[in-house]
Amino acid sequence: MKYLILGLGNIGPEYADTRHNIGFMVLDYLAQKHDAKFEIGRHAFVSEIKHKGKTYVLVKPTTYMNLSGKAAAHYLTSLKLEKEQMLVVTDDLALPFGKIRLKGKGSAGGHNGLKHIQETLGTDEYARLRFGVDANFPKGRQVDYVLNPFSADEQIDLPLRVEKAAEAVLAFGTLGLERTMNFYNTK
Repeated sequence: MKYLILGLGNIGPEYADTRHNIGFMVLDYLAQKHDAKFEIGRHAFVSEIKHKGKTYVLVKPTTYMNLSGKAAAHYLTSLKLEKEQMLVVTDDLALPFGKIRLKGKGSAGGHNGLKHIQETLGTDEYARLRFGVDANFPKGRQVDYVLNPFSADEQIDLPLRVEKAAEAVLAFGTLGLERTMNFYNTK
């Protein structure tokens, strides 16, 4: 069985360690842990890992956040996968730092990457792993907040939180969405 794991973020060194790039960070962790390398593909950097007999195609869109749907649609089509075989890893302002939540469908919640995926696929019924980045910013400063690095305090716990999110990604393939939600959404 094959799965598409779409990690949302923005390309370029100026975005590398920002809150908005947590999707890239989780996929980078998975690739490194499995000695896999990313290569340039259509609309994305792409890598592939295997875990417990499952294949995970890791995709980091090069289209920037607001056009993430291009990569989602292309790789679902080219890999001949159903949307039930895709998991999108993204940041979420509504969750406390490091908290993860898996959902099988839902609104974009104001997230431009999710919004474009939903517009492109014509549905909000696809799995997403939301990684909490908190909402500790003054009114009107949301963009600056998500495009800045994690705080020094957050950076202490970040590696452990990224590892936990990566475990949830692998569980999505081995246990399925419902069982993974039951396990990881309670922590």
